Amino acid sequence: MTLDTAERAALVPLRAFLGFTFCFAGLQKLANPGFFEPSNPGSIQAQLAGSARLSPVHSLVAPLAPIAVPLGLLIAFSELAIGLGTLLGLWQRLAAAGGVVLSLMLFLTVSFHSSPYYTGADIVFAFAWTPLLLAGAGPVLSADAAIAARAKRESRRAGPRVSGGPDPSRREATMKGTLTLLTAIGALALGGLTAGLGRAIGGLTGDSGASRPPRRAAAPKLGPSASGSGGGHPGGHPGGKALGPARDVPVGGAAGFRDPRTGDPSIVIQPAAGKFLAFDAVCPHAGCTVQYDRPAALFICPCHNSRFNAATGAVEAGPAPTGLTPIPVTKGGNGDLYAT
Repeated sequence: MTLDTAERAALVPLRAFLGFTFCFAGLQKLANPGFFEPSNPGSIQAQLAGSARLSPVHSLVAPLAPIAVPLGLLIAFSELAIGLGTLLGLWQRLAAAGGVVLSLMLFLTVSFHSSPYYTGADIVFAFAWTPLLLAGAGPVLSADAAIAARAKRESRRAGPRVSGGPDPSRREATMKGTLTLLTAIGALALGGLTAGLGRAIGGLTGDSGASRPPRRAAAPKLGPSASGSGGGHPGGHPGGKALGPARDVPVGGAAGFRDPRTGDPSIVIQPAAGKFLAFDAVCPHAGCTVQYDRPAALFICPCHNSRFNAATGAVEAGPAPTGLTPIPVTKGGNGDLYAT
């Protein structure tokens, strides 16, 4: 291979990787019914709620909650369109611009808190798109280049252009428009087929290229407090906010509640009879709500699979940059749990 040929093909591996990854991410969302179910902790609704808590642009994210499903479909089909355009080398600069915008959006809403910053994939993807944005697809395996070359050949064969007849740029626009329409129809058909198959077989796991842990049932909520919600109580009851009856937390199990100080979803476990541990259940990575895995004795984020020690809340596996915040709880003499 000569240097000239190598230079002409230099962008092909990058196009193949980015194109495949974005196609896979879009199809995986469409194939996963849980991505659109509000009750699923890994759904687009849950991820928007998490971003509204932790994202640096949370004020822009919060109003999107009512349109979560259309937004999820838009993201999925945008990823598919960007991926197909990149694989084909069709409208490559436009596809690359979409890749940059989408990657930056995911960085600001999902992986902004990754530490160090290079452990978050989205910021890397944003910069990986820049060569294709600046240079286009190049001449190798590129629909843009093939269409432009064919338009010029047909114009030369046609001889001098008759006044009002199609020039090379018009020929190119017509060819590119036809191919774009066919690609769009194919993308819609592929997306619809993938969504249908995903629902037929019960859904596939994963999101944006990352595998999900098996879905777990959310912890039951603590019931109403038997002694009200005031501070100190007679009979030696601790001060603080009453959370609910301790009996609602099974030995070896968990129950959910709202942290009275922050309003965040929180979780309390009883690893041994009479011992209660509580943590803020908001994952520090992207704001999803963690769930308790009893056999593994871990809190696991359903969105990106971060794992936290159930005894301390410390991170055992990322991408979460920090652990879960402990919440001191005490069992009162009346049988209620109190945030102290």
